[in-house]
Amino acid sequence: MANRDSMERSSSEVGAPAYPVNELDSSAIPPRASLEGNGAPLSSDPHPESNALFDRVLQSDIGLTTLLTRLKQSIASARDFAAFLKKRSALEEEHAQGLKKLCKTTSEATRRPDSRKGSYAQNFEDVMRIHDRMADNGIQFALSLHQMHEDLQELAADKERGRKQWKQTGLTAEKRVQDSESAMEKAKSKYYSLAEDYDRARTGDKQSGRFGLKGVKSAAQVEEDLQRKVQAADADYSSKVQTAQGMRRELVTTSRPQAVQAVQQLINECDSGLVLQIQKFASFNEKLLLSNGLCISPLKTQNAIPGTQARSLRDVVLKIDNEQDLRNYVISFAPRVEMKTDELKYERHHSLQPQQQQLPLAANRQPQQMAIQQQPIQQQPSSFPGPPSSFQGPPSSFQGPPNSYQGAPTSFQGPPAMPVQSNPLQGSNFSPAPGPSYSPSSGSPHTNYNGSPKQPNFPPSNLGGPPQIPPSQFTPTPYTQPSIPPQTPYSQPPLQNPVHPNGAYGVELPPLRPVFGVSLEDLFNRDGSAVPMVVSQCLQAVDLFGLEVEGIYRLSGTASHITKLRLIFDNDATLVDFRNPENFFHDVNSVAGLLKQFFRDLPDPLLTREHYQEFIEAARTDDDIARRDSLHATINSLPDPNYATLRALTLHLYRVQEHSSVNRMNAGNLAICFGPTLMGSNTGPNIADAGWQVRVIDTILQNTYQIFDDD
Repeated sequence: MANRDSMERSSSEVGAPAYPVNELDSSAIPPRASLEGNGAPLSSDPHPESNALFDRVLQSDIGLTTLLTRLKQSIASARDFAAFLKKRSALEEEHAQGLKKLCKTTSEATRRPDSRKGSYAQNFEDVMRIHDRMADNGIQFALSLHQMHEDLQELAADKERGRKQWKQTGLTAEKRVQDSESAMEKAKSKYYSLAEDYDRARTGDKQSGRFGLKGVKSAAQVEEDLQRKVQAADADYSSKVQTAQGMRRELVTTSRPQAVQAVQQLINECDSGLVLQIQKFASFNEKLLLSNGLCISPLKTQNAIPGTQARSLRDVVLKIDNEQDLRNYVISFAPRVEMKTDELKYERHHSLQPQQQQLPLAANRQPQQMAIQQQPIQQQPSSFPGPPSSFQGPPSSFQGPPNSYQGAPTSFQGPPAMPVQSNPLQGSNFSPAPGPSYSPSSGSPHTNYNGSPKQPNFPPSNLGGPPQIPPSQFTPTPYTQPSIPPQTPYSQPPLQNPVHPNGAYGVELPPLRPVFGVSLEDLFNRDGSAVPMVVSQCLQAVDLFGLEVEGIYRLSGTASHITKLRLIFDNDATLVDFRNPENFFHDVNSVAGLLKQFFRDLPDPLLTREHYQEFIEAARTDDDIARRDSLHATINSLPDPNYATLRALTLHLYRVQEHSSVNRMNAGNLAICFGPTLMGSNTGPNIADAGWQVRVIDTILQNTYQIFDDD
């Protein structure tokens, strides 16, 4: 009985719920730590109810996981804004670079001879300078945004490392407490089960004997066994409870507050860094707009020196004087105007003059006729400006005027008129007026139409008609013109440039100074020009006549034209001038084909076999900036003639693709045309390199002014 009473007391002590694990002293929980980022607590809510709820959540089992989730959101937000800054920076840089390039090309166009000059040109240059300063502001803004992007990326990476570290530390402590509480629950279940069995055995619940290794046990033996098991389970349960209480106390007082405070600090730093970058973004936007506004409309200072005050865009535009520009332009042509002092007056044609006025005309044309009346009959050369063969024309029906010479008019018809060939000094065929002559019976000498005395030998029967000149008595004399040199048949004057489509192009010229098939290094050593003459001439021709030709560099030229042009360049390239389109048959596509033929015939491609693999490896880079920088470094390592020629060609092709809306040749199409040409069609190990070759040229054209300076 004594043993039974002691067991009952032990059972009553063991069976009571003496281990309330979750009922801990609230004084052991430290107060909520305030954040130190900007000296303000995490929550600005002044109501104590919200603060109590905030502390309750953080001190619970889900407090750490809640903060870890919140930190993950902050990091994601920082990365999202960093990505926004990167894209915005790229857009701003592209816009600024495009604006800067536009200002440069527009200024160059303004300075061309065919553009308007005067106040417009001067003030328009100021307009372009204002835009250039705005472009510089945009470039600085883009650089600032890129730096902010890198700072945010570094901040997010740092906080991500801290999040992983405290997640492992905090959750490990939480896991240990959960495991100890699970072990305690298992010991509790075992203890309760054995206690119930012992209680049934003690209260007289008669059961049949149990079989053991030594046979059937009695009820007393069974009760004693259960009592020992209950006592062992009670000790195990008690130790598990104490262990769980100690680990939870450590978690609540040390591990969890440390993890919570550390994660709160990470959240605060990440959020503060993000907000700081957003504030900087707003400030930089304001600075950009203010700088551009000051470029467009500078502040007026009262004590500024006249002439040094920056003008606003409006002031610059208002200074354009259209009327004065027009007057100055017209006045500049004053030296070309011919000064005519003679007044315009009516002059009647000599053939329609009255008869009394026609004699002086005839006398003027025949100065030798009136010099003497009697002169020995002799053969004299004709002074009429025409060849001797012109005397064989038909007789004229023109009736000569009365001749007052010697006071006796003649009545017979004038001498036969001869057709006169065209002469540069006369606008049309001219039939001279007949001069005076004498009848055969008078024995006076007969003077012909131009004043040269001839031997008369006219039959008497011809007095009634025009006098006939026997062939035997007329001997043509050589053509002479004492005052004006004889005119030769008109021929086109030779061009200054001997190379002409109708001239030397029809002759196969010897290759005195070969250009095609010669390396750039040899051409440079021979001619002293880093860019070969054939490249310069072809680029100049396409710039002048081919920028708006649809399909330039894609459409093939005429093969015969290309062959003839190649012969000319191989003969002497210094004689070629493609500023005159006649020199390339007005076929700019043949010029483009000639340029590509020159690059195809190079012994070593323009981009060289030595650097071929470097270009291909750079083309395989997916990142645009990294690919551009890698190509830039490889291009800088090219030989000097190759670099100079590539630069001239790239700047030219960039001008071509600027007119892609007209010529349909954008950077991609030009890259397809020039990829194998510049890198060598047979250089790569397989045909798959063709795509990478095109990508190399396309990247160079897309980043022309980043790779090459535009001086």
